[in-house]
Amino acid sequence: MDIRAKLSYCGVSAQKARLVIDMVRGLPVNDALNTLKFTPKAVSPHVYKLVASAVANAEENFGLNRDDLYVYRITADEAPTRKWRRFGARGRFKPLLRRSSHISVVLRDKE
Repeated sequence: MDIRAKLSYCGVSAQKARLVIDMVRGLPVNDALNTLKFTPKAVSPHVYKLVASAVANAEENFGLNRDDLYVYRITADEAPTRKWRRFGARGRFKPLLRRSSHISVVLRDKE
């Protein structure tokens, strides 16, 4: 049984989010939450909250035990980029790109 949760329009780029989600892929849920709690990256609180939400969905909606769950699949995809202009010397402008990402997680029960 797959339990899914999705975070849309996270304010961190997908490239930076992939550094964190690669650490928790395949781990048991309790180990993944502990790893995310002590990871000093900007995206780790967002991923922690997403995994905790998926665990709460599994416990509340499907009656599964937290100790039997593991992170089966977790991905970070690119979301729309907000574009600004900062004006530079000699009439030029420098683009500022605020990248965002969609993060999705799939938890599975150990058989």
